[in-house]
Amino acid sequence: MKHHRLKASERILKKLNDKHRVKIEEVWECFINRVGGFLEDTRVNNRTEPPTMWFIAETDKGRQLKIVFIELDDGNYEIKTAYEPNVTEVKIYEKYS
Repeated sequence: MKHHRLKASERILKKLNDKHRVKIEEVWECFINRVGGFLEDTRVNNRTEPPTMWFIAETDKGRQLKIVFIELDDGNYEIKTAYEPNVTEVKIYEKYS
């Protein structure tokens, strides 16, 4: 299934599937189900232009995922990675989103 606002390279799609067992449909569900806002990754080694953003949300089946992406000039989102967040990431998101 293709989602017109989400873009991901074949390499990223393979990483999502092989390493994190995440399907692009789950990423889309997280965008739709998101309750909090987007946070910017401001760590020196992770800074990009446009900025790398992230959020944590649940899939339709209740699986919690951290979605990392860049918003492109055309309004689409380029997915960088998606995986089940650790406790620290959840606490940061809950505090700042």
